[in-house]
Amino acid sequence: MVAALPYRFLADAVLLLHFGVVLFVIGGLVLVVVGNLAGWPWVNRLWFRLAHVAAIAVFVVQAWLGRLCPLTTLESWLRVQAGSSPYANSFIGHWVQSILFYEAPFWVFTLVYTIFGLLVVAAWWYFPPRRNKCSHKHGG
Repeated sequence: MVAALPYRFLADAVLLLHFGVVLFVIGGLVLVVVGNLAGWPWVNRLWFRLAHVAAIAVFVVQAWLGRLCPLTTLESWLRVQAGSSPYANSFIGHWVQSILFYEAPFWVFTLVYTIFGLLVVAAWWYFPPRRNKCSHKHGG
């Protein structure tokens, strides 16, 4: 039982990380659109936009390849190492999993991820990212 605790903790940590990535992908697009309409320049910073497009690209590519998310696979493996079923979880894990995971044919997820990825690309085109402009003053 004691040996299983680190695995359970790590599985819950991976689940929360997974939730954070999903929030970043969905919330990132919302921030880009709302931020541009509200005049927030930071939403177009190149580092933010590159991280955002890379994150959705991973979702889309793995779906097109017919692969499960590596975070889902890692979480399941950690739960098995803890002596639980791959989808057993803690109280917090239960609620986070109920938000993250849905029962649907795999093609539905592929379609949803692809459409969302196209929306991110459209936002990239419509609200292009900008390089950070540093204003360094050199004394003299």
